[in-house]
Amino acid sequence: MNRVFLIVMDSFGCGKSPDAAAFGDEGADTLASVISEEGFSAPNLQAMGLFNIRDAAQNGPTACAVASPVAAYGALREMSAGKDTTIGHWEIAGIYSETPLPTYPNGFPKEILDEFSRRTGRGVLCNKTYSGTDVIRDYGEEHIRTGSLIIYTSADSVFQIAAHEAVVPVDELYRYCEIAREILVGEHGVGRVIARPFEGEFPYRRTSRRHDFSAEPPKKTLLDVLSEAGLATECVGKIGDIFAGKGVTNSVRTAGNDDGMDKTVALLDKDFHGLGFINLVDFDSSYGHRRDARGYADAVMQFDRRLSEVLPKLREDDVLMITADHGCDPLYRGTDHTRERIPLLIYGKKIKPVDLDVRSTYSDIAATVADLLGVPYTLNGTSFAEEILQ
Repeated sequence: MNRVFLIVMDSFGCGKSPDAAAFGDEGADTLASVISEEGFSAPNLQAMGLFNIRDAAQNGPTACAVASPVAAYGALREMSAGKDTTIGHWEIAGIYSETPLPTYPNGFPKEILDEFSRRTGRGVLCNKTYSGTDVIRDYGEEHIRTGSLIIYTSADSVFQIAAHEAVVPVDELYRYCEIAREILVGEHGVGRVIARPFEGEFPYRRTSRRHDFSAEPPKKTLLDVLSEAGLATECVGKIGDIFAGKGVTNSVRTAGNDDGMDKTVALLDKDFHGLGFINLVDFDSSYGHRRDARGYADAVMQFDRRLSEVLPKLREDDVLMITADHGCDPLYRGTDHTRERIPLLIYGKKIKPVDLDVRSTYSDIAATVADLLGVPYTLNGTSFAEEILQ
């Protein structure tokens, strides 16, 4: 094969994780919650076999397995000890993370914040677990008045810095994130430091100039394997940030799902040999965390419509893979990610529409991508390329 396009629908889990209870997520099922919304319809995903996946919301009001799927389909369980974006993507790319990244449900230690304030010259507000929209509502005015930075976290391994663009220019906010990234190492090596700029008058609005400063992957990933073999790794959305640029030959940021799909459509017209790796973050950040099932359902339906532009552009030796990195059930308690299996749909002119059942690790994706592209692979995961190729 010449090109593989791997689209991650960020947080689009399909429930039924056998270890969900250990993560406090028993019964969580993002897919089932999304399709429960009135009028839900995703004919392209349905035709590929989304509802043919074992135990994937097959009893939902709008779910219907098809007699003859046009794609290979299955689900994957997460092997790693986590349910966040960083560990999920690392596992997709061939890393097994035995221990979870550090989290701070009670806020960050005083010594971390003192050093951060010393190096930035600014005070700190909040230092709690918080929703990103709520935190600027509750602390935005004080931030504007004092110039202190809003520091908050979530159930994920993240150190988030929110600042109004009129108070802290975006480039300066990014520099503060780089300082935090230098401080947060060793036992405090969080997965991501995230810039969260906002603008306007109350109620404030978050802007699209978010930027993630990720920890470097602890080992080689699929991106390293491909780039070292001379293949392209074309990354769209926050993929380049998640892998801290390692193994990335080209990266473009996006301003949301539709922009991500615009850039994916453009990538399909580009001549290259290798991987197109795309993350569509709105499912997670705009709808999953905000527990907005209606918005999530609408976003999935819009993605399904955009697939009608993608599918005809696939060339004879192209493969399209659609998957997720964790769950974020919009009808589940709390506002955090949920431990779930992820769906996998694989489409192409040379792909057999077979049932891959439930695989034991997300890393089977990496092993298969390398196999399809003809590159030797020795990382985590087992290839299923022989099962899907005609």
